[in-house]
Parts: sequence; C-alpha cells; structure tokens
Amino acid sequence: MKALRKLLDSQAHLFEKGGKLEKFEAMYEAPDTLLFTPGEVTKGEVHVRDGLDLKRMMIMVVVALVPCVLMATYNTGFQANLAISQGAQPVDAWQVDVLLMLMGGAEAAFNPTSVFANIMHGAVWFVPVFAVTGIVGGHIEMAFAIVRKHEINEGFLVSMFLFPLILPPTIPLWQVGIGIAFAVVLAKEAFGGTGMNVLNVALMGRAFLFFAYPADISGDQPWYAVDGLATGIGSIDGLSGATYLAGAASGAIDWASPTMAAGGTAWLDAFYGLIPGSMGETSALACLIGAAILVVTGIGSWRTMAGVTVGTVAMVMLLNGIGSETNPAFAMPFWWHMVVGGWAFGMVFMATDPVTSAFTKKGKLIYGFGIGLMVVLVRVINPAYPEGMMLAILFMNMFAPFIDHFFVQANIKRRIARNA
Repeated sequence: MKALRKLLDSQAHLFEKGGKLEKFEAMYEAPDTLLFTPGEVTKGEVHVRDGLDLKRMMIMVVVALVPCVLMATYNTGFQANLAISQGAQPVDAWQVDVLLMLMGGAEAAFNPTSVFANIMHGAVWFVPVFAVTGIVGGHIEMAFAIVRKHEINEGFLVSMFLFPLILPPTIPLWQVGIGIAFAVVLAKEAFGGTGMNVLNVALMGRAFLFFAYPADISGDQPWYAVDGLATGIGSIDGLSGATYLAGAASGAIDWASPTMAAGGTAWLDAFYGLIPGSMGETSALACLIGAAILVVTGIGSWRTMAGVTVGTVAMVMLLNGIGSETNPAFAMPFWWHMVVGGWAFGMVFMATDPVTSAFTKKGKLIYGFGIGLMVVLVRVINPAYPEGMMLAILFMNMFAPFIDHFFVQANIKRRIARNA
C-alpha cells in the first residue's frame, strides 16, 4: 500500500488545478479516496466532526452484504450442480468453459457435494455480472463527475453490489450493462447524483429490465444456470419446475404439510437460501446477518424493517382470514412470504436506503408498513406478477417525501402551539 500511495502522490500534480489533466481530476480522486483516508482535515470549532462519513457508511453496507455475496456464489453453483447431477445439461457458454478449465474437468466442476465446486460454479456466473455492473456504471459516474466538475463519491459502491445480487445468474451481460446504465443515468444522475434520487437506483435498473426484457427476467419458472430441467428439478410437493410463489398461486402447494410448516425441511431450505432464485436474494439467514450489522452500526433503520414485518404479517393474516375459493395464494402463510422471493433482501437493503426512504422516526414505521402491505397485495391479488417486493418498495419510495411532510408539519404545529 505504501508503494501505491507513493505512486498516487507522484501523479497528483497532473490532476491538480493548473495541471495537464485537470479536467480528469475525478479519475484520480476516485481510487485515491476509496483506498486511502483523505489528507485534508477540518480545523477550527465551526466544524461538526463525526466518525461516520459517506465512505465509511457505504463500506459498512458492503460489509453487511458480504453474507449475501457468499451465498450468491455458493447457492448459484449448488443449484446448477444439483440440477446437472439429476440430468440437466450445463449451459453452453464461455462461463462453463472457464469453470471446466479451472476445475480440471466436469467431474470436479459439477459435484453438488463439494462446497468448493459449488462456489466456483457460482462465481463464474456472479463475477462477470458484478464486473459489468462496476465497469459500465462506474464509467458513467466518472463521466458525469468530469462534466459537472465534482469528485466521485462512494454512492455507486453499494449499487454496484446490490444490482448483481437481484439478477438471475444467466442474464445476458449486455442486459446487465443496459440495466445499470439506465439506473445510473435516469434514476440517479438525472436527479442530481448521490443523495438526490427519489427512487432506489438498483431497483430501477431491475424494473427496467423486467419491463424491457420480460422473457429473461420474469415468469413462474425458477432460475438455474443450466440448459433444461430434468423431471423433479425444483419440485415442490410434486410441482416440477415452478417457484414457491407460482405454486402458491396455482394451488399446487399443501401448506398444511409438515415439510411446509415453519421449521419444516422445505421452509428451512428456503430460510437458508438453498432454493433457486436471484443470485443474492434467496437466503433470509444471510439477509438477517446483514440486518444485524446495519442496525448495530446505526446505518439501517430497525423501524423500517419492523414496519415491513408488521405490514406483511397484518395483510397476510387478513387475507388468510378472508380466504378465496378462486385464488389459492390467499392461504399462503406469512412465514413463507418472508423467506421466498426478494422479501428479506428488499426489507434489509432496499427499504432502508437512507436516500429514498422516509427519514422521520414515525414516518419510517408508516413507510415500512406500506411496503409490507403492498408486497403481499401484489403477490396475492395480482395473478400476472408472482413477486411484489420490487414494485412495493418503488411505490413507497414515491410516497416517502409526503409521509415525512405530514410528520414534519405536525411537529412544527405542535412546537408553535407549545411556545405560543
């Protein structure tokens, strides 16, 4: 690190005011700030000093995402290897060629009982998606910083991790590039950059892909990094090749079955994340570990998470009580809503986004409660869209400023009346 520090210092004069590369100062400043503590410090008594700055906040969110990243690489490979062991064919793609080269053959590469083989198989799918996200999105951020003549901040760092985790493993890389470009340009920079966006950046990228390329990122079938599914792959009580949410909508799942009960084998698999899905969303356990890190460090709001939980339970209990002869999804219990789809990941890492969520204490509870209600309504009432977390969060993002407005105005009136 000392050698790198010395190298950066030796080139600093080229990017400073009056230097030959002054216009590209953002390109120098970005790695310098990311890797090292800035050399400038505040002086005098007029400054407020805090140990938590933007860089530390973003890095802590990335730390909280590490369990999801690890689970994304392991489970993506595990699901693919399990499917291959039961008769499915590996994808005819360069990622598989790289895997076979690294592992020395199909026997070692496609072994579902090998943790290392599962991680490696998952990594060859996750790493390229992550790399494309960082390269495309990072260069767009840099371009806007150069044009606007300001430094690059760490805001994109979190989006660079979030976006790949909410995508399927076999998504075409060109779609990844288009999706993150849309998100950064229209959902973030168009509003002024970091801290100014109204809607969650990563979710906007996924929403764009969902509506632009529905055949690749939507549907009732589970996502596996394989070509074709053998009979029984992804089976849920005899339901072959369908997700739990799709199975709930079709009535193919017996929720009274011991394996489907809370703590049952099927539910535990879903809780641990050993089911197919978007690469980083499947493990509720990994998300809970991240939630603990965010709450303890004060970065993520427990009020928002509590609101989402209470809203989900309340709406599910209401629908369970009403029942429906034509819509079997009414019978899906709340403990299943919490471990399938993007519920846990969205609650922990998307709903708590400090920029797009409510900022008043009571507002966070209402905001989270609204997300909990909406996700269940979309999942159960809308037969065309079995998942609902993305739309629920984006919908409540638009209402967050209004929620805060009413609570702020109420506080102002209360203070005026108290001091009158």
